[in-house]
Amino acid sequence: MKRRTLLKAFGFPALATTGAFGWMTAARSKNRYYQGPVTDHFDGVRFFLADQPQDKGLIELARWQLGGERRAWPESFPSPFRDRPPAEVRDLRTALIGHASFLIQAAGLNILVDPVFSERASPFSFTGPKRVNPPGIAFEDLPPIHAVLITHNHYDHLDLDALGRLWQRHRPRLVAPLGNDAIIRAEHPEIPVETRDWGESVDLGNGITAHFEPAYHWSARGINDRRMALWCAYVLTTPAGVIYHIGDTGFGDGKIFHAVRARYGRPRLVHLPIGAYEPRWFMGPQHMNPEDAVKVLGIVEAEQAFGHHWGTFRLTDEGIDEPPRDLAAALQAAEIPEERFRPLRPGEAWTPSA
Repeated sequence: MKRRTLLKAFGFPALATTGAFGWMTAARSKNRYYQGPVTDHFDGVRFFLADQPQDKGLIELARWQLGGERRAWPESFPSPFRDRPPAEVRDLRTALIGHASFLIQAAGLNILVDPVFSERASPFSFTGPKRVNPPGIAFEDLPPIHAVLITHNHYDHLDLDALGRLWQRHRPRLVAPLGNDAIIRAEHPEIPVETRDWGESVDLGNGITAHFEPAYHWSARGINDRRMALWCAYVLTTPAGVIYHIGDTGFGDGKIFHAVRARYGRPRLVHLPIGAYEPRWFMGPQHMNPEDAVKVLGIVEAEQAFGHHWGTFRLTDEGIDEPPRDLAAALQAAEIPEERFRPLRPGEAWTPSA
């Protein structure tokens, strides 16, 4: 994959298509997605997290792109798993569709998080990061979907085509952070989207509530919309226990993870990203590496953890099999059994009795 297509997938189309002028234009633009009062994480135009490092600029981005240290990926990396989930689960079941897309089944509800079924994590169908394995759950094999949760608007998490197909087939409730409703409605005006801010929640029914929590990340969908839509992690409080799902985050100072542990108690299950982390000097503020993910597990003390965000779309410099190897080393160093934190492959499913 060419460097320019990688830039587009990560929300840098200004640099990829219009150069520095487009980047400077982005800095002067107004928010097209969300209008609301100034808060401790919204300045009237852009969202931010007070303790998060400043965004990298053109010089740092060029240094990464021209560094030439990317490990090769295979054209195909098929998963040995293929899941055909049941129509209903009374307790708890989670399955990785691929990358950061999950099906969570609990208390009779079927919930998709960041469903991406497209061949490319890109604004274009002909270029950009391409799947090296098919979705671990075929679209046709999905059970009735009751709710879809979106963490943020990057192309490897927000697949507008998939949302349109899901709406036509399942009519689910669609839930997203502030501003993402405008992005979805621009493509699918027929789909109602429920948006919330950090610290707020949505009652999904059957005793399940989705709580919006901060993440050390950012957002961008086009040339001049950086940080104009909010991003989040989700905590699901359910009759089957607490589920903490993080789509993308850096580790930062760790405060947000301590806050989740204090507010919700010990999660039964946590989904932690373990990929897209090299080079660290560039990716550290926005993407955890496996060592960071193990630190988060130690903070929240989840009973079970699963690693995702690796092995499907080539986004950064590490090799395709480095995340699970680095995770195994980090778990060994922390003296945590490997079965407590497993790197999932597409189509791999888990239930508490498995």
